[in-house]
Amino acid sequence: MSGLADLRLGFIPLTDCAPLVVARALGFFAEEGLEVSLNREASWATLRDKVTVGALDGAHMLAPMALASTVGAAGDAVSMIAPISLNLNGSAITVSTGLAEALRQIDPEGMQQRPTMARSLAQLIEQRRARGEPPLTFAVVFTYSMHAYELRYWMAQAGIDPDRDVRLVVTPPPRMVEQLRSGLIDGFCVGAPWNAVAVQEGLGEVLIKASEFWPGSPDKVFGLTAHWAETYPDELRAALRALIRASVWADDRANRGDLVELLALPQHIGAPAASIAWALENEVVFHASGAGLPRREHALWFLSQMARWGQVAPDGDFGGIADRVYRPDLYRAAVASLGPSLDPAVAFADSVSAPPLVLFDGKAFTPESASAYAASFPIRRLQP
Repeated sequence: MSGLADLRLGFIPLTDCAPLVVARALGFFAEEGLEVSLNREASWATLRDKVTVGALDGAHMLAPMALASTVGAAGDAVSMIAPISLNLNGSAITVSTGLAEALRQIDPEGMQQRPTMARSLAQLIEQRRARGEPPLTFAVVFTYSMHAYELRYWMAQAGIDPDRDVRLVVTPPPRMVEQLRSGLIDGFCVGAPWNAVAVQEGLGEVLIKASEFWPGSPDKVFGLTAHWAETYPDELRAALRALIRASVWADDRANRGDLVELLALPQHIGAPAASIAWALENEVVFHASGAGLPRREHALWFLSQMARWGQVAPDGDFGGIADRVYRPDLYRAAVASLGPSLDPAVAFADSVSAPPLVLFDGKAFTPESASAYAASFPIRRLQP
């Protein structure tokens, strides 16, 4: 950290960076005694590496990235924590208009249903294979991301093996539309507003939104190293207070026009205001329904998918890992310190007695059985 109350925070140009952008622009960080600089990063890998080495104090981060870093799934283990969730929903699977039309020719009725299943895509893949054509290419934002697991799950539910039947590539979110336009990819899974940009430019068609794939699906967190959090607990509490206040403000529909204008600035997202407005209207939740609470069951679902696809051992201490990374205690303490200005029933909305989580295919996820859940899918890559 560059000074006692100076924070350097990173973000990727996506709608769910809003809490960081709002907290700085509206003075919430400053009111908490923090001088914050926001760094717009080019890719999730760059952002992760900068947080790891201390070039950034914290960041708008893919939730599975914090888990993967902590267990060393992609290299040396660096303990991360996620003391607040930045949003629910927001991502979607979009395909090119040409691919959408091809799928419609195969299964016009299925393409009209919501959510749209991948059964027509499975048929098209078989037809292309029979004709000797190359596999279709789909992009995700990062290997360890809600987007990667969402796309993989959706495909596999229809019998498509995402590691063998299609080609998966990693592309930074702002480049997705450009790659679709150039024909380098046939579809992608990315966060708002880039799906809306593709649709509004006439380049793509959304097949399934995160809110259809998994209503209230987790996505981003505020991530930082456990070492930083332990070294600067007061600064962390101040940052969380500012982010919570910013999330409340961003959810208020009375502020929607100002939020769109702020996010559309080149130094933030730099996308058309209309696309950002569409995404906010249809998807992203920042604070309502307990969106800010980092939920243990969300971490466990991500870990189950990491096990399913061979990224971590299936017999790991998933509960212990989830408790190390996801820190609802820090979130609760920050909310409580804000006093009666927040509705605790909203901020603390918990799921202790909630029924099992159910995704679009009707398959229930019981957090206590994450390893068995990972092993229950016919298409998987479990480590031996």
